[in-house]
Amino acid sequence: MEIGNLIRMANRIGQFFEAMPDRPEALEGVANHIHKFWEPRMRNELLNFLEQNPDGDAGGERLRPLVLEAVTQNRQRLTPLARVA
Repeated sequence: MEIGNLIRMANRIGQFFEAMPDRPEALEGVANHIHKFWEPRMRNELLNFLEQNPDGDAGGERLRPLVLEAVTQNRQRLTPLARVA
């Protein structure tokens, strides 16, 4: 999947949770949603992108601050487990 699409999808999730008054709860909500509903390869793509672009800026698209913080804080949890052959 193209990184711009992933960023737009993640930002839509972030928009929903930005309305929450409790920031830690909002951060958890973003991370939990991505963990539960994104395929492992989508999470890998986003995490690989952030490894190369820690500011979340892809040129034409940029992660919202809430999403960037949520994914960065929960990187280990969002990293899919390696499949054993």
